[in-house]
Amino acid sequence: MRTDSVLKYDGLRILSKQLGLVEAERFIALMRREPFNYTEWQRDLFKDVPLDKLLADAARHREQTKNNAG
Repeated sequence: MRTDSVLKYDGLRILSKQLGLVEAERFIALMRREPFNYTEWQRDLFKDVPLDKLLADAARHREQTKNNAG
């Protein structure tokens, strides 16, 4: 398990890579400014996605990540 410091660093690095630094900062500001229930948000985010699609997407992402890491 990663330390809190490593997790924060990795999270910001991933957000910055995917969104760009300005949008990553904006995202963090939005999360801090508004009341936010992650479990509810995640449930609503994926409610219309079939489980088999989620699993296939996760497996594809894992393979891409594994191939890019080595």
